[in-house]
Amino acid sequence: MMKLLSSPLSPFGRKVKIVARMKGVLDQIRIEKADTNVADNRALKKENPLGKIPVLVLANGTQLFDSHVICEYLDSLKPQPRLFPAAGAERFNTLTLGALGDGIMEAALLLVYEKRFRPEDKWVATWMERQQDKIDEALAHLEQNPPLWGVSPDYGHVAIACALGYLDLRLEGKWRATHPKLVKWLEQFAAAVPAFEETKAVA
Repeated sequence: MMKLLSSPLSPFGRKVKIVARMKGVLDQIRIEKADTNVADNRALKKENPLGKIPVLVLANGTQLFDSHVICEYLDSLKPQPRLFPAAGAERFNTLTLGALGDGIMEAALLLVYEKRFRPEDKWVATWMERQQDKIDEALAHLEQNPPLWGVSPDYGHVAIACALGYLDLRLEGKWRATHPKLVKWLEQFAAAVPAFEETKAVA
């Protein structure tokens, strides 16, 4: 049995859970909640010295992180559906899309942390604006070019969907008012991948 250290609200953990469901291996994984708000979580650092989630611990004790690595490992366990193309332009398109999704999540998480760990009079407006600009530019790019798929969504699409889901969770879904193509895209993704709604968290 594998062990996944994560949090119900983590968009990166959600990405792993969706991939596990898509690959049909979720029943091989025991999910354990890990608290990253603890300043020195030794139990978590034992599995990942960075103290970050998610972490997948294999049956033999091998630790895998970060979410991209975990997802690619899970994709290797069964041949279908193929979430990471093996080679060529298709593979690098998927990886780039995944990096874009991760970048949106990272910027949104930094906005959350700024408010969580600093009193309001210590918030750095220029820093927050910089993170918001990353999100806005990425969303504008995706609105112009919604990332379509063939037979089924791949890893890159999962990452973008989780990023949009996190903006709904933490930033009140304000992106929806100005990105109608992306709203439609996310609805299509949710219809194609039931695990997206199944993994939805409520703050």
